[in-house]
Amino acid sequence: MSADAAELSRAVASLPHGQEFRFVDRVIALVPGVSGEGEYTVRGDEPFLRGHFPGDPLMPGVLLIEAAAQLAGIVAQADPQHAPLPGLKLTAVRAAKFLGTARPGEIIHLRANVTTRLGNLIQATATASVRTALILQAEIVLAGDKA
Repeated sequence: MSADAAELSRAVASLPHGQEFRFVDRVIALVPGVSGEGEYTVRGDEPFLRGHFPGDPLMPGVLLIEAAAQLAGIVAQADPQHAPLPGLKLTAVRAAKFLGTARPGEIIHLRANVTTRLGNLIQATATASVRTALILQAEIVLAGDKA
């Protein structure tokens, strides 16, 4: 099962991030509430690359985690069994491993699987790859505002 365009649009719009802090350019697969795949292209003109690192830019690891958390949020917020959680935010990262890097011009392929949902808490596993090389794996916890 996959999400239709309206479900996907609703899920993306329910994230609290402004456009300038979105790290998922495209969602390429989505099973609402279960799993998803997305992509972010490191364009090279992002302001954070000027300082990370001058002359040798690469996507900061913390932003790889943010991209994975955003995709996990899209998956969770698209769940037809649950209303979107207001104020959904990253609240914990566990077992994160940085196994490589992403540089300007490269496409980061993201995967997220929701493993547990309990009230306003969502746990997910996530990975990021460039080409076929795994560059991130992590467990992510998201929390929405309590109703």
